[in-house]
Amino acid sequence: MSAVRPGAAGATRVCPHCKAEVLVSSAICPGCQHHLRFNATDAKPEVAGYPALRVEGSFQHPVVGQACEYTVVIALTNERGERLARQVVNVGALQPGESRSVSLSVEILPSAAGGVRRN
Repeated sequence: MSAVRPGAAGATRVCPHCKAEVLVSSAICPGCQHHLRFNATDAKPEVAGYPALRVEGSFQHPVVGQACEYTVVIALTNERGERLARQVVNVGALQPGESRSVSLSVEILPSAAGGVRRN
């Protein structure tokens, strides 16, 4: 969980549906896509973010006669090369002829709190 106070930019909480760590400012969980809060009718609509990065690719079983295993890992570092996070997203096995597709996206959202998070 974030050490940033709840009203500050970058503050996080746990999604009650999928237990993923999400931004406090999120109205929809980016993981399970369930609603986290509903805007009041007099509240201004949320500003959409913009895509900063999108990577898509696929991998397939190499041409050999037995199953092979895979691990999907995402690592995040800051501008100084310090690791902020590293997480295994999925593991599994591929049988001959099988393949998997991977999509990674990063969306930048303006912070309503206006503060800057420093690690």
